[in-house]
Amino acid sequence: MKIVVLDGFASNPGDLSWDALASLGELEVFDRTPPELTAVRAAGAAAVFTNKSVLGEAEFAALPELRYVGVLATGYNVVDVVAAVRHGVTVTNVPAYSAASVVQHAFALLLELCDQVALHSAAARSGEWADADDFCFWKSPLVELSGKTMGIIGLGSIGLRMAGVAAALGMKILACRRSPGPAPEGMDFAWTDVNGVFSGADVVSLHCPLTPATAGMVNKKTLGLMRPSAFLLNTARGGMVVEQDLADALNSGHIAGAGLDVLTSEPPAPDNPLLSARNCVITPHVAWATLEARGRLMDIAVDNLRQFLAGSPVNVVSRG
Repeated sequence: MKIVVLDGFASNPGDLSWDALASLGELEVFDRTPPELTAVRAAGAAAVFTNKSVLGEAEFAALPELRYVGVLATGYNVVDVVAAVRHGVTVTNVPAYSAASVVQHAFALLLELCDQVALHSAAARSGEWADADDFCFWKSPLVELSGKTMGIIGLGSIGLRMAGVAAALGMKILACRRSPGPAPEGMDFAWTDVNGVFSGADVVSLHCPLTPATAGMVNKKTLGLMRPSAFLLNTARGGMVVEQDLADALNSGHIAGAGLDVLTSEPPAPDNPLLSARNCVITPHVAWATLEARGRLMDIAVDNLRQFLAGSPVNVVSRG
């Protein structure tokens, strides 16, 4: 069986091994694949793995031997699952592998907004502290999280971990999701709706999938509900934010800051308004990318294919 990895560099730039996947068939790994070469490189493969390479109707039509697509991520919007079913292709993803890393990174963004660590480190290293008249000084207001409210949109595995860390820091929790259930124990927690999160939280953190219902949910209207002292965090998908609206809210001081690991277009265009927005911390979609998380991703991806070959597929998002 031929196995092709279309864009392996993102999940394994060389610090992990493909040997376990190679044990399941004849493996060919490409670091990156331009769209025009997707069908060419996947030709003859029964199993294809992708992270961001798009597989749509044209690709499935051109790959008659394809029976399995493994998405090397949790989100699978790069695959046309309707077309996959039509062509008899099973699609799987890798859920929950990066929850701990994403929450860690979300709080790294939040703590940078609260404590401005990079700003104050640069001030110390440049000599400003040495020249100061006092034993300490600060260049921006510092914010304590204890007693404030964390608003979480999407209380799945990542959102629930986010709530636990927030509670450990002394924060109250407001959360919403499509089907609210019992409130988590051991924290000051309340369910609300999307508008309730935006209006009632000091920090709004997005942890839901990008769907037609959530696309553009952070916009002029919802940002208008937020407090001037509030922060927005997005470690989910950039498409949930109307970027010009967020930039306007930041630059006008309508909200205090934003911490973003994702943008609508990645890499972003140089004129993306958030790149120059006031008090906006941006990282290049790395929340998921710790060595530990990528190792789990690889292990689960291999097991997904192994289970498919055994006739008992797991983590299936569409079955051909």
